[in-house]
Amino acid sequence: MRRAAVELGVFLETDAPDAGHDPTVLRREHADRFVADQRHRARHGLPSLGMLLVDGRSPTVTDLSCQFVFNQSRKLLYSAITAGHAERLGIDTGFLTAIPFGGTGIKQRSRNPFSDDVARALMDETNLRRLEELDLNDRGLRDIWETIVATGRRCSEVVGLRLDCIGRYRGLAMLWHDQTKVGIYNEGIRIPESVYQRLNARRTKTLQIFEKRYGHTPAAAERPGLALFPSRIRNPNGRQPISYGHFNERFRTWISDLDLGGAYVAHQARHTLATNLLRAGATLTHIRRYLGQLSERMAEHYVKITNSDLEDVLNTIWVAGPGALNPGELLSGDTTPMERETALALALDLSRRSTPADGGFCTYQPVVNGGACPWKLDCENCDNFVLSGADLLYWRRKAEQWRSIAENAPDDATADYLHTVFEPTAKAIKGLEQALAALGILDEALALDLRRPQDYFHRTWSTAFRARDLAALQDPADATGQP
Repeated sequence: MRRAAVELGVFLETDAPDAGHDPTVLRREHADRFVADQRHRARHGLPSLGMLLVDGRSPTVTDLSCQFVFNQSRKLLYSAITAGHAERLGIDTGFLTAIPFGGTGIKQRSRNPFSDDVARALMDETNLRRLEELDLNDRGLRDIWETIVATGRRCSEVVGLRLDCIGRYRGLAMLWHDQTKVGIYNEGIRIPESVYQRLNARRTKTLQIFEKRYGHTPAAAERPGLALFPSRIRNPNGRQPISYGHFNERFRTWISDLDLGGAYVAHQARHTLATNLLRAGATLTHIRRYLGQLSERMAEHYVKITNSDLEDVLNTIWVAGPGALNPGELLSGDTTPMERETALALALDLSRRSTPADGGFCTYQPVVNGGACPWKLDCENCDNFVLSGADLLYWRRKAEQWRSIAENAPDDATADYLHTVFEPTAKAIKGLEQALAALGILDEALALDLRRPQDYFHRTWSTAFRARDLAALQDPADATGQP
């Protein structure tokens, strides 16, 4: 809106009678000439009349900037009519309604992920030191870049991190950030230890800068609002982070100096991470959840060719299995309410003490360590077997099968017996649903089917052998008579 007002105002000052200061003389032709001038500048790549960048240069007018200027100018001038200012000031309606609709959007090509060579160059230690050299006031440009690469966060999300954005929960390093673009706040993700150490060192530097500038250590009430990467200007209380423009300008200079043969931007690191997640076996649902996107269509926009914390959480939200003394009892924490951070960290930590089993996890340590099962894999009747959130749909399907069998029982006594047999499993399923609902991820668990029909089109699933044929196979060594 401000840009539209500046562009229109400067043009009228140079073209309209009385430098545009007399609204009663403005007519449709003045608005038409403004539109023609904007389109001419966009067509020939000419600079703006009124806008200035930080370095004093005028930005180039583009088709996209024309779209914004036209749409916002229409909104600004139309508001003069609806608010009654046009009638009060005597402004001609033809002038207020002449600017055309700029369009709903200009289709732009999606950014490609970094190639392997470019990715290695952008994380090379020598090149990273050159980025530090461009950070004249030590505002953390390298810290921002390495965090973007490791986490795939939007650049603005990392630049706007707060002072206490990191922490350890049951020994796990986690990062807390705001995804303002999609309205998600205080979202937590696990981060590598190297990133945690880097951000922790940056926090120490930021506190030193605060003490030097303000003469005291921040009080407990001040800390939550302090910026981890504070700006040097227009920052009277330490809450204002450096601007995205500042980081982007230095990043472009760095990329230009590296001479990588392309105009790369920081946001491509997000595309690269999404692509790597897909290669590692994650689904679009996982990618959408991890990157903080509103739809799978947006996730597809990032993936070119899902390891999110969601699947880790679902796999490690445990309840006691049907063979336990109390089926459905929450095992991934006590039943008392806990902080969201602690619940997430605890769930992630449980994966270290189990091994996958059919429909859940085995927690019997000799089996976890590679030993044979002494109960011949009778998991459903074993008190060491636990159900996980990732298998909720599997157990729901089994419940439907049991109900169907009971309904078709020849008599009521048989049906009652079948319901009695399945009751421990039903309790376990109900407890699992309650645990997932308490953490707010029940809907995600119901949407995440790890046994999708599409999987069976994979060659691994479509290649099959009869058991008796496999048993009849002879070892090549036996056939030749050689050891």
